[in-house]
Amino acid sequence: MKKRRNKFLDIRVQFFFICMAGFIGVALLAALAAWGLEHLGVNVPMFVWLLIFTLLLGSATAAGFSIAFFAPISRLSRAMKEVAGGNFRVHVETKSVFRDIRDSFDSFNLMVSELNATETLQTDFISNVSHEFKTPISAIEGYASLLQEHQQSPDEQAEYIDKILFNTRRLSALAGNILLLSKLDSQSIHPQRSRFRLDEQVRQCILALERKWTEKDVDFDVDLDSVDFTGYEGLLQHVWMNLIDNAVKFGPRGGLIRMRLIEEDGSVLFTIDNEGKSIPDEDKSRIFNKFYQGDSSHESEGNGLGLALVRKIVAIHGGEVWVEDPVNGGCRFAVRLPVEK
Repeated sequence: MKKRRNKFLDIRVQFFFICMAGFIGVALLAALAAWGLEHLGVNVPMFVWLLIFTLLLGSATAAGFSIAFFAPISRLSRAMKEVAGGNFRVHVETKSVFRDIRDSFDSFNLMVSELNATETLQTDFISNVSHEFKTPISAIEGYASLLQEHQQSPDEQAEYIDKILFNTRRLSALAGNILLLSKLDSQSIHPQRSRFRLDEQVRQCILALERKWTEKDVDFDVDLDSVDFTGYEGLLQHVWMNLIDNAVKFGPRGGLIRMRLIEEDGSVLFTIDNEGKSIPDEDKSRIFNKFYQGDSSHESEGNGLGLALVRKIVAIHGGEVWVEDPVNGGCRFAVRLPVEK
């Protein structure tokens, strides 16, 4: 607000000095005419001509100033109407002799570009959500139609029911992640901060996913420092559940998952490694984006929201998350969180 007020004052000062210059010019010309009448013998018609010249000069100056000042304002007004009508690709030329108007145009163009980017993100988001919902719904419909034919063996029926349950859980997880991300983005969720044992929370998440890692015969190498942490306990549980679930999901059968939790230099570092494929460098910068799935072979196993949720929750805690390649191969995700004493 203070910056806007300063800009407004700058424009008012410019108006003031321009008007004062005009008045001073008129006064000087009038004084010159009067002095000429009195001391140089200039006749009355000459005074009239001087007065007319002064009026014409003042009118031309005022007209030029009006065009220079108000023409860009008119362009900006028309552009604002287009934006109000939903056109976010408007661009206003920033040519003007007044610095404040140029700054206003630059701010307007920046605002429009941000609105255009937001509209693109919303369009992509809706498209991705529609696709992610359509895939499991189509699968459920297909398997349900097969069950209605009553021509399957008991084993086939059990398989179809398992597929229906799998896609139902996938839909439930997708809806839950979208809802939580929406609440976090809009800041409509206000969890209470609490103090808890971070290492115990990670262990509880490992146990909660026991069925998944026992089915793949995955082994764990876990070394967790005892860490008392102050934060949003419920939200951080989503972080560990997502990272551990991904390590199991994208690791090989019978593989090893290594987890470390280290408190150092006023922060806590959590790392989780598996023996799966490393993530290509071109995907590392995009893997935390909503709905991004770099490995199309695993596309049916996720919805591309888990890591976006992880990044959002970690950012809320003032931390950072990244992916890297361990020395011995595989894939490693790392989370660093500041620790309050």
